[in-house]
Amino acid sequence: MGSVEWTGACYADKPTVEVSTWIDADPNRVWNLISDIKLMPTLSNELQSVEWTEGADGPRLGARFVGYSEHDAFGQWSTTSQIVACDQPREFAWAVGDVGNPSATWRFRLTPRDGGTNLSYWMQMGPAPSGLSVAIESMPDKEQKIVFVRMREFEAAIGKTLAAIKRLAEHGVR
Repeated sequence: MGSVEWTGACYADKPTVEVSTWIDADPNRVWNLISDIKLMPTLSNELQSVEWTEGADGPRLGARFVGYSEHDAFGQWSTTSQIVACDQPREFAWAVGDVGNPSATWRFRLTPRDGGTNLSYWMQMGPAPSGLSVAIESMPDKEQKIVFVRMREFEAAIGKTLAAIKRLAEHGVR
């Protein structure tokens, strides 16, 4: 797992972070965990709860869900996301906000490897404004540092989530 390098990236650059791990479990078992949006808050410090909306009750292309989050620096907020990839057991992704212009995109990719699953978790910030945009607007001279710090937070959270998914898939333990 490599760490985010200082790039001097601005929000408009749509910075990304990706972390991968190998899991000693079948891709379908891993898929059942990563596509369970109700499980995700139990693996996250920031995401507090999620609920399906508009009649959705499970993962499918186009299904929407609301996530409720909390962060010491940003307070509490909610976002609506739409599933933009739902290809069992290979890929699960969602766009936050407007699918055509999301404030973030998150993606799990599963690849069978060595009798288990290589699980990759990727996210892209932007291009649409997000809660981070408020901080950037209030301190435009610190934009690159704000973006870098937030990407490091995402990287740490993604690593923690992957470790928890690995434990659950391999041992049924959180």
